[in-house]
Amino acid sequence: MKTILRKSWPKDLPEKLEYRLGEKPLHEYLIQNAREHPDEPGYIYYGNNISWKQLVGYTRRLASCLKSQGIGKGDRVALYMQNCPQYLIGHYAIQMLGAAVVPLNPMYKASELDYFITEAEIKAVIAGQELYQNIETIKDQTPSLQLIVTTNYADFLPDNLTLPIPNELKTEKKYIDSTFDMERMIYSTDPLMEIEEIDIWNDVGLMVFTSGTTGRPKAAMLTYGNALFKTAATVHGYRLEQEDNTIASAPLCHIAGMVMGVNIPVYRALSCVLLTRFDPGAAIQAIEDYKINKLYTVATMNAAILNYPGIEKRDLSSLELNFATSFGMKVDEKLASDWKELTNGCVLLEASYGLTETHTCDTFMPIQQIKFGSCGIVTYDTELRIVNPETEESLHPGEQGEIVVKNPGVFKGYLNRPEATAETLHNGWVFTGDIGSIDEDGYLYFHGRVKEMIKSSGFSVFPEDVEALMSEHEAISQVACIGVPDSKREESVKAFIVLKPPYKGKVSEDEMIDWAKEKMAAYKYPRSVEFIDSLPATSSGKVLRRLLKE
Repeated sequence: MKTILRKSWPKDLPEKLEYRLGEKPLHEYLIQNAREHPDEPGYIYYGNNISWKQLVGYTRRLASCLKSQGIGKGDRVALYMQNCPQYLIGHYAIQMLGAAVVPLNPMYKASELDYFITEAEIKAVIAGQELYQNIETIKDQTPSLQLIVTTNYADFLPDNLTLPIPNELKTEKKYIDSTFDMERMIYSTDPLMEIEEIDIWNDVGLMVFTSGTTGRPKAAMLTYGNALFKTAATVHGYRLEQEDNTIASAPLCHIAGMVMGVNIPVYRALSCVLLTRFDPGAAIQAIEDYKINKLYTVATMNAAILNYPGIEKRDLSSLELNFATSFGMKVDEKLASDWKELTNGCVLLEASYGLTETHTCDTFMPIQQIKFGSCGIVTYDTELRIVNPETEESLHPGEQGEIVVKNPGVFKGYLNRPEATAETLHNGWVFTGDIGSIDEDGYLYFHGRVKEMIKSSGFSVFPEDVEALMSEHEAISQVACIGVPDSKREESVKAFIVLKPPYKGKVSEDEMIDWAKEKMAAYKYPRSVEFIDSLPATSSGKVLRRLLKE
């Protein structure tokens, strides 16, 4: 199998991974960028050219202020905001202190925050000011939370905008009592002079919530080394250079958006246009104005640009390489052909296969040997097997089984969940719960999921999580959730509900959906509800979701 996995390795790509600045945390790469390229723009935020020197200055100052408020090595600090420079500053300031970044999706509502903050024992949150009310609602019942920092996205906007801005950047600045304002913290504090010493392969620098194979979300513990390895492997696999220009519009709180928008620009010291969220008009103008040549997208973003009014008159010819992810629609040969024609030659390909527990990007697509429908070949220093899910016996090329992966990106385990860790992590191998196969040329194909996770709009939705939140409704006796096909979202959530006797006939499906909409993120709440008399279950009481699917 090892021979097959290496069969299609590009001949012009070194087989040994050499780190650009050696084995050190990415925040040290950031500091080195400021030394070597102080005045060059690292990130461009709607016309605000933030140089590497400025970014390091902001980051050191915020780190100093966080330290003065008691944040230190081993603490967990959440980032709860949209894409913005403050996200980058917060991420690296937290890690300069040896603390762990915990990304929280800005779509999360109060009930969800309560669970995540309690589960990870989060000590501090840095949040967009428009999201503070969700924290206010639950802060008295989350005793671990000691520090709240808020920020207004417009704090880093320039006087002269070069790109159209979304409405969330037009919100009036507010100073919230009992919280610290991030801008004031940065400009009222001396910079941190000595960063924390890091054991790169053992210290946890990131905790990302994921389901593993079952259950409510768990905090996957990723080391500073995990992030360095996967970032470097992606950069070198796709031949990203310092002269390249890119865009970060995918959510930075998502592991793939983090690699592409937070890590890669810093590792390679390349220039990145940062968008608070994807907008086809802003993205098109950014490509034209900033001569973007390397791009990460989700396939639906490409479709939005292809269908943008007047797109045939725009100039996207600077684009050379676009690695994309099949969320919502497939990165197939037709999409790639349409994209190539529109851009006058840009190569569009499937970016990778990966999961949170391996810091994603376990594969990459050889640029000169693209196989549509596949996830490409394994990246540097990666072992991958297809096994029988019941016996763990390795299968042959072409046979379908569970994908198991081993490389330096593999996480340390789930926080405070030894049993869940043992189910997923066996002697350094991650048992992914995904069904796949490998062809004779070493390309990986993804066929589905062993686990019951739902993939909605590119986000992982865990049935147990939605069920726990739905159970807060006073009318619900029992609830079980499954994923159903959705042409727009890939899958959406359907809830089967057993009502308590006094509520039967007195609450409607639509009312239940509206209630859930107020309690959960947009990608998570059930889009359909069905009332039933009882849930199918085993003799031990475990709900059989597969029967609901059938």
